[in-house]
Amino acid sequence: MASFAYEIVDQTGKIKKGSLEADDRDKALAMLKADGSIVTSLGEQDALSKDIKFEIGGKPKARDFSIFCRQFVSMTKAGVSLLESLEMLGEQTENKRLQRAVKAVKISVEKGESLTASMREQKLFPGLLCSMVEAGEASGSLDTALDRMAVHFEKDAKIKSLVKKAAIYPAMVCLVAIGVIIIMLTVVIPNFTSMFADLETELPAITVAVVNASDFLKSKWYLVIAVTIVVVLLFKWFKKSTPGEYFFSKLGLKIPMFASLTVKSSSARFARTASTLLGAGMSLVDTVEITANIIDNRIISDALRNCREEIIQGVPLSVPLKQCGLFPPMVHHMVKIGEETGDIEGLLDKLADYYEEEVEMATQSLMAALEPLIIVVLAAVVLVLIGACMAPMLSMYTGLDNL
Repeated sequence: MASFAYEIVDQTGKIKKGSLEADDRDKALAMLKADGSIVTSLGEQDALSKDIKFEIGGKPKARDFSIFCRQFVSMTKAGVSLLESLEMLGEQTENKRLQRAVKAVKISVEKGESLTASMREQKLFPGLLCSMVEAGEASGSLDTALDRMAVHFEKDAKIKSLVKKAAIYPAMVCLVAIGVIIIMLTVVIPNFTSMFADLETELPAITVAVVNASDFLKSKWYLVIAVTIVVVLLFKWFKKSTPGEYFFSKLGLKIPMFASLTVKSSSARFARTASTLLGAGMSLVDTVEITANIIDNRIISDALRNCREEIIQGVPLSVPLKQCGLFPPMVHHMVKIGEETGDIEGLLDKLADYYEEEVEMATQSLMAALEPLIIVVLAAVVLVLIGACMAPMLSMYTGLDNL
C-alpha cells in the first residue's frame, strides 16, 4: 500500500489534514469522500515527505482492545453514561496510545460527534470495531456489539499467538545457529589455523573453504554487517509491497508444513469475524468486505472480495467459497447449511470454534515436526565445521600409517 497526505473539509466545515494508506489514489479519494468530506488536496507521500511521528507506547494489541470492550460493556450495563464511561476508560486504559485515543474520542463526543465518527477519526481503532460500534449505535444495542467484539478480540489474539509461536520458534533456533557459526568461524577456527600452517601438507577442500570463510569474516566483518542490514531492509520493503504480499501469501499456501496452518487460521478468522458482524445485524455484503480486509493472506483476502462481487449479483456465499478452492470443504458446506436453514451466523460461530481448535492442534503438530528437523540441520552445520578442523589431522595420521 502507498501512503497519501490529504487535506479535507468535513461536513461541519472544519479543515483537517492527515495521512492514510490505500492501494492507489482513487481508493484513497473514495475513502475520504465516503463520509461526505470535500477533498482539497491529496498526494502520495515519499520517504522524505512522509509524516514522522514519535509515539510513546506501543501499538495496541488485540488483548488491549478486548479489555477496552469488556470494560466499556460493564460500564454501559451498569447505567453509566457514555461520556462518563469514556472518561473512566481514559483513566483505566494501560496502553498509552489507546489511552490518548480514548480521551480524544471523549472530547469529540462532547462536541456532538457520534461515537463511531469519533473513533474513526483517531485512526487507531480497528475498522471492524468501528463498524460494530456503528451497527450497535444504529440498533440501540451498543453493549451487545461491544460484548461480541470483546469475544472476537480474545479469540483473534489466541489465533495470532499460536501462529506467531509457530513462526518464532524456528526463527530463534536459526538465530542460535547463526551465532554458533559466527563463534566457530571467529574464535574456534582461527585457533586451528596456525596448526594447519605447521602441518605443511595440502589441506582438504572443506578445510580451505572454512578457513577462507573465517579469514573473510574476521577481516571484512563490517562488510558482512552492512550487507546483512541491506538485505533485512530490502526484505521488509519487499514484504510490504504488493508483489511481496502476493509472493509470501502464495508461499504460505504452498509450503507443506505451513499451508495447513495458514488455511485453518484464515478459516477461523473468517468464520469468527463473519459470525460477529452478522450477529450485529450487518449485511452479508458488508460482512464479507470487512472480513476480507482483516485476513492477512492476500490471496485469500482477494478470494473473499471476489465472493462479495458474486453475492452482489445474487449468488449464495457458499458457491464462490467452493469455487475459489482455498477453503476446506467444511467451510462452504457449513455456510450452505446455514443459508438453507437461515442460521448462517450460528453455524459460522460453530465453524470458528472448530477451526480455532484445529489451529491449536496444527501448531502443536508443526512444532513437533520442526524440532527434530532443526536439530538435525544445526547438528549438520556444526559437524561440517568440526570435520573441517579434523580432516587435516586425519589426513596426517593416515600418511604416517602408510609410512
